[in-house]
Amino acid sequence: MTRPPLAVFDLDGTLADTGHRQRFLARRPCDWAAFFAAAPDDPPLAEGVALALADARDCEIAYLTGRPEKYRRPTLDWLAAHGLPEGTLWMRANDDRRPARHAKLDLLRRLARGRKVRHLVDDDALVCDASARAGFPVVHAQWATPSAALLDAQEREGRT
Repeated sequence: MTRPPLAVFDLDGTLADTGHRQRFLARRPCDWAAFFAAAPDDPPLAEGVALALADARDCEIAYLTGRPEKYRRPTLDWLAAHGLPEGTLWMRANDDRRPARHAKLDLLRRLARGRKVRHLVDDDALVCDASARAGFPVVHAQWATPSAALLDAQEREGRT
């Protein structure tokens, strides 16, 4: 029996609207504890949720986030509270500070071993470009308001 394809979803800016917590990234240094503590209050992004629910009909769902591992429990609680399909949650190691495009691509390669990936859905253009160059189908999630502070944090500080 063959396994269904994987549909892989980013969280911040793809499924979760992080707009209300961007203020914590505008400070120098960034207030990462406050940024992640506010994540349970993220409203869901309807377009991303709808795509995840549609994919769940014939795909296995995986969540791939640059959030550190120590935020696993509140992240799982958020996914369940917003009716997202069950799926494996892949998170960045707590001490991993590589740019998101490197950290996420490494995780994507690991979870895709021996599996067909229908697509990666992510809002970060650099993650999308790196994943597409590595041969993965990509959906660039452009339904959230882009955040220069979040992009800078992902690239410069490797935190989400």
